[in-house]
Amino acid sequence: MSRPNNSVAEATFGERFLARAEEFGQVCVGMDPHERIMQSWGLEASVDGLKAFSRICVEAFEDTACVVKPQVAFYESYGSAGFAVLEDSIAALRARGVLVVADAKRGDIGSTMAGYASAWLDDSSPLVSDAVTVSPWLGFGSLEPVFDMAESTGRGAIVLAATSNPEAPGVQLSRTLDAHGELGQKTLAQTIVDAVAERNSRHSGPGNLGVVVGATVQQPPALEQVGGMILMPGVGAQGGTMDDVRRITGTAFSLVSPNVSRSVLTRGPNTDDLRKALRATTADMLK
Repeated sequence: MSRPNNSVAEATFGERFLARAEEFGQVCVGMDPHERIMQSWGLEASVDGLKAFSRICVEAFEDTACVVKPQVAFYESYGSAGFAVLEDSIAALRARGVLVVADAKRGDIGSTMAGYASAWLDDSSPLVSDAVTVSPWLGFGSLEPVFDMAESTGRGAIVLAATSNPEAPGVQLSRTLDAHGELGQKTLAQTIVDAVAERNSRHSGPGNLGVVVGATVQQPPALEQVGGMILMPGVGAQGGTMDDVRRITGTAFSLVSPNVSRSVLTRGPNTDDLRKALRATTADMLK
């Protein structure tokens, strides 16, 4: 695969998100072919069912969604055939201007991380997306290859910071060492947000890096200075509300993309019903 050149894209991922959000709202809809959802749509948990699910989602969201987030694991479970469906779906959505965030949560070091960066953010890859979620738990600096790729292509790297799974606080609320090697007051989650903010500060507007912060997190990091997309899962079926979104984001509200999945997908398989559900969710943000 080719490597990015040294030029920097004219528009950042954050700027492209704000531009599309002006027309379609800020909501990110998950494209999650979970077996239970597929069965509720009358589809088999098979490659053919996966193709049908994905085709319906593309048709429903290509002219209604700001951001679509395919959950890579559900496609990966079908092997190469699943990845082929994912490739086609990503390409179809992006061709209509939808911003696609591949929810892959990749995280590694060195050449392996560079391989992940190429897979999801390089023009030459059949999986190329507008952004990819990444995990910083091998150290924020381990993600340098994907950050470099994002900066050179104007695509996004969305870093896990404060997730809503019950196991997360034991790690993400841990305190970190200060400049003197003493145990400080800053949480690991806040350290990740601040590192993203520092990277984004090189841009005059929102940058290419973002963070994942759950809408149900009880002790969220401060987000006012993050300077990039705030991908916020947990809204809707998981219990998070738009009041939670506003409380957590504060003055950075314009950069948040609340992620809904089940509350929209359970309205399928009719494409019109899916569109109506997404539009209703988007309208709720304006209340």
